[in-house]
Amino acid sequence: MTEQHVFAVASGKGGVGKTTTAVNVATAIAGGGFRVAVVDADLGMANMSGLISLDPGDATLHDVLAGEAPVEDATYEVARGIFAIPSGEELDSYAKTDARGLGDVVEDLRGRFDYVFLDVGAGISHETVLPLGVADGVILIATPEPAAINDVGKTMDLVERSDGEVLGLVMTRTRATDAIDPEDAAEDLSIDLLGTVPEDAAVRGSLYAGVPLVVQNPESKASIGYRRIAAQLADRTEATQPATGNAASPEDE
Repeated sequence: MTEQHVFAVASGKGGVGKTTTAVNVATAIAGGGFRVAVVDADLGMANMSGLISLDPGDATLHDVLAGEAPVEDATYEVARGIFAIPSGEELDSYAKTDARGLGDVVEDLRGRFDYVFLDVGAGISHETVLPLGVADGVILIATPEPAAINDVGKTMDLVERSDGEVLGLVMTRTRATDAIDPEDAAEDLSIDLLGTVPEDAAVRGSLYAGVPLVVQNPESKASIGYRRIAAQLADRTEATQPATGNAASPEDE
């Protein structure tokens, strides 16, 4: 198997497109024939399932972190090559979780997937900081707004405190009229700009449909942005040959 890579997708605040970015970039990479897992690591406010029309069976990440199920039972194939590990949406199951077990979950997934994306909850808490340290690299998400950029700086500090590594910045919902230039923002933060995702009405449609945008509307402006980011991530890693050989892409499902 090729070398695996684990990315935490994080932001200082909600509403910047973090989960949407994680799902679409992961799906785009899976389209190259790679085995990709997306983990909803937002244990308290899980919402990834709705973006991909996933109705989990008996087990979720909550059950895994409560010691009540193995990771395999909470892993669901969404389309060929793309798998989801959702968190539960019930407070009772959340109360039984031990976030410290996430490291073991990641190690399990490393052995079975080419790429793993951890969709990290927003804010500052033990369970949101922990994934920053177990990932190989952290992808920071922001919109071209001063508050969002400021929160990126705070999240960078959390990554450093967690002994993690910042991979770069993704700027979402960009427009030509924005006062903040993504390249300048990344330079001011002293991090790489991994890519931008233009403001695109097609994103809302894909969210309501529960289908990743790169599958539902692959030629939309935002889809092109996500695919470019996926290509850059693939170029930065050593997993140049998919472990799944000639597996069909999610678009073929």
